[in-house]
Amino acid sequence: MEILLNGTRVAVQPGQTIMQAADSAGVHVPRLCNYPQLKPSGACRLCVVQVKGARGLVAACTTPVAEGMEIETDSPTVADARRDVLDLLVSNHPLDCFHCEACGDCALQDYAYQYGIKEGSYDGARRQVEVDDRNPFFRIDYEKCVLCGICVRMCDEVMGYGAIDFAGRGFTTLVSTPYGVSLDDSACVFCGNCVQGCPVGALVPKSQVGAARAWEMKKVRSVCPYCGVGCAIDVHVKGNRIIKIEGAESPANHTMTCVKGRFGWEFVHHEDRLLKPLVRRADAPRGAVGREWFEEATWDEALAAAAAGIARVRDGVGPDAVAGLSSAKASNEENYLFQKLLRAAVGTNNVDHCARL
Repeated sequence: MEILLNGTRVAVQPGQTIMQAADSAGVHVPRLCNYPQLKPSGACRLCVVQVKGARGLVAACTTPVAEGMEIETDSPTVADARRDVLDLLVSNHPLDCFHCEACGDCALQDYAYQYGIKEGSYDGARRQVEVDDRNPFFRIDYEKCVLCGICVRMCDEVMGYGAIDFAGRGFTTLVSTPYGVSLDDSACVFCGNCVQGCPVGALVPKSQVGAARAWEMKKVRSVCPYCGVGCAIDVHVKGNRIIKIEGAESPANHTMTCVKGRFGWEFVHHEDRLLKPLVRRADAPRGAVGREWFEEATWDEALAAAAAGIARVRDGVGPDAVAGLSSAKASNEENYLFQKLLRAAVGTNNVDHCARL
């Protein structure tokens, strides 16, 4: 099936939307409410395009392609419509980009620059709502919210919790919990997938506030260190410190994370974190556990000390005096080797797993 996209014939798949077809052809259509993991909603109207024969401009994210369809994604008429939408949004949006944590990573900022919108032309009342700083993980700035609905749909369609929804009508509409209670008191599990989906600075991780601008951070692909699912993550780093973590695309998680994977990384920089192996000093009293009774060692020295200790208990008391506790942070292969070490080398079946604690 073929369509005519900006004067170029493009092969498309049946069932694709105009936006999907444009993306496949390398043509970007502006969007604020569209997100890969969500059903199209056509809420922001920034993705409107001109289709020959249509009565008006159509939303590219919700309109399916048809054989022979002729589409203009950035005609003068389309550009004017987008400027009007952006003008309306900017007229009710704080222009504190210098101090906004999303500066340099804000879709509204990018599109306003692209279409020459410096400030809103619609005078009148502006939304004035205090920043919600009640939860421990991210900040909610309602004045910067563009009501794209990504956070609401993410919580409902993908996560299935429905902790937030639109409240109020017209100018007073806000994204809110039931009765405006704190997220701590709602059904929210603080997965933070709403934060990652936010196209502006309305939802920002607290760890990022005042710590780094978008262009200062280096993005490093990694794997979540918590459970055995193996979710892909992008670690945003400034210097040698983690600023925030976002979910990355992989078959395991498709950019989604849980609360631990997204927000549970502060142990990396904790002052109590061990950076080198420690072995008990020769003069340490029996049962001493204080840090002062240990000294730094190489990995070879530490592994040799651990092996000698296990062998001493096994040979002196018996193999069933030894037990092993494995971890969900390890891979299936590592857990297999761990239980084999206990059963074959030590001779005990006392093997358990941290997920049962």
